[in-house]
Amino acid sequence: MTTNATLSIRCFDASDTDAVVALWQNAFPEYRDVTKPQRNPHLSIANKLATQPELFFVAVLGERIVGTVMGGYDGHRGWLYSLAVDESLRRHGIGTRLVAHVEAVLTERGCPKLNLQVLSAKADVRAFYEALGYRADAVISLGKRLGELADPAPAV
Repeated sequence: MTTNATLSIRCFDASDTDAVVALWQNAFPEYRDVTKPQRNPHLSIANKLATQPELFFVAVLGERIVGTVMGGYDGHRGWLYSLAVDESLRRHGIGTRLVAHVEAVLTERGCPKLNLQVLSAKADVRAFYEALGYRADAVISLGKRLGELADPAPAV
């Protein structure tokens, strides 16, 4: 990083919303797709603030939000979500520091294993996590949308 500012990691605050949405829309192009309501960044933030908001972190450089990460823990497994770093600052250790931060917080809570999912088309993202020691588990990830975001029921 070519700046004199110090990077800090802190919990998300509601006043961070606009900066986080802008960061996510840049980092996750699917968040700009209005045909996918499940990818609404405002909904993601609202849902996280309703469930373990203390596990939603932002990386701040000077006064600017340059990264995010969310963690979750259900008492059995931990999850890592929404790791994003400003494109102009990638490969400077910010993502690594955010992951280490969530790992430390979840370890303090007694979390024995941290899971994450990477879209199969994103080989560069998978390589990042593999460099941090994450490995593909011998599992298949299944999902089902619930409520108003549910997929239409299959014809029988």
